[in-house]
Amino acid sequence: MFSQQDLDFDRQHIWHPYTSMVDPLPCYPVVAAHGTRLTLADGRQLVDGMSSWWAAIHGYNHPALNHALQQQLAQMSHVMFGGITHPAAVALCRRLVAMTPDPLECVFLADSGSVAVEVAMKMALQYWLGRGERRQQFLTLQRGYHGDTFAAMSVCDPHNAMHSLWRGYLPQHHFAAAPQCGFADAWDEDDIADFTQQIKLHHRELAAVILEPIVQGAGGMRFYSPRYLQRVRELCDEFDVLLIADEIATGFGRTGALFACEHAGIAPDILCVGKALTGGTLTLAATITTRDVAETISRSEAACFMHGPTFMGNPLACAVAVASLDLLQSGDWKTQVAAIEQQLQEELLPLREHSRVADARVLGAIGVIETHDAVEMANIQRFFVEQGVWIRPFGRLIYLMPPYVSRREDITRLTQAMAAALDYSQHFTNAR
Repeated sequence: MFSQQDLDFDRQHIWHPYTSMVDPLPCYPVVAAHGTRLTLADGRQLVDGMSSWWAAIHGYNHPALNHALQQQLAQMSHVMFGGITHPAAVALCRRLVAMTPDPLECVFLADSGSVAVEVAMKMALQYWLGRGERRQQFLTLQRGYHGDTFAAMSVCDPHNAMHSLWRGYLPQHHFAAAPQCGFADAWDEDDIADFTQQIKLHHRELAAVILEPIVQGAGGMRFYSPRYLQRVRELCDEFDVLLIADEIATGFGRTGALFACEHAGIAPDILCVGKALTGGTLTLAATITTRDVAETISRSEAACFMHGPTFMGNPLACAVAVASLDLLQSGDWKTQVAAIEQQLQEELLPLREHSRVADARVLGAIGVIETHDAVEMANIQRFFVEQGVWIRPFGRLIYLMPPYVSRREDITRLTQAMAAALDYSQHFTNAR
């Protein structure tokens, strides 16, 4: 099914995420995926700890998701969304409006998480044009990550993130100090001081604040206090600035709440969701906003929202998203995520005592080991595959975001592999 010639072609001609065409990292050929297992071309099976970058929350080849795809495929795989609607899109948007916090009720279907962020930022800019103001700046947090397209990159951390080489080309926005109070820490009002100063100073030019609620993902897997998010909402209200919540990674139960904003009891003015929206089956995202934002945009000079992807509202993606949300709403995801959280706490937090570990932390179905030294990717990835698990670290972070359907023995196998990886110096650069 997959030959050495295929692997050689891949290495020579196919670019993978964040890899070099001069010295590419090894790739492992997956030929099947079922439940929580990935099957390699040589027959080995790996326990998946990544949910395919946090998306496959129900595991792979779920019969309900496959059935939804097959049913929709028998009707139509795609139709343009301009001037046309279809049952799958309406059904999906009904569910999104019903399950997201009030007063979010107007849905824009996007192609990917990065595009959903682009759409949210464009909404904020056009909203202020509709109010007769030209606000073109954003306030965000250091250590944040919002995607790889250009507007999204401009609100990623300009110094510590993967997009620093674009500094000088990207628009310059405002960055407040990253939150320091952890999720369960006692609140310290000083933690919001820099953000408060920034919004006071710049609010007349700010189109919106954009942040990842509670969990800063690819910027460091950091969990911060719900009180910080509450204070951000209060300050946005006080200074009349829109709040965009990027829940691409955290939405649909990953943190133990359906949406991370729920930990703080707040609602944003614009919400971005993606990743787990289709259960990891097809690419789809959504940007959801309030009636006031939507109607103000619609009363602006353009008299419409100026965005419209070719594959917007793809029926196959919408149909499988409906099935995925139905699984969430009819299933026992809260119990599953709580059980994963408890097990990760039991099996990962003791690793704080390891000499190579700077910190270990857990929230919902997210487990993180932060090491003193960066991982040596090729070596540690090879080790994990030899251990029969799929874990994809980056920088100084070895982390898990497993499917919610993972069994106890799956989680133990993943955490044991993480613990074992710490004992080998060749897995880390500049190892101590």
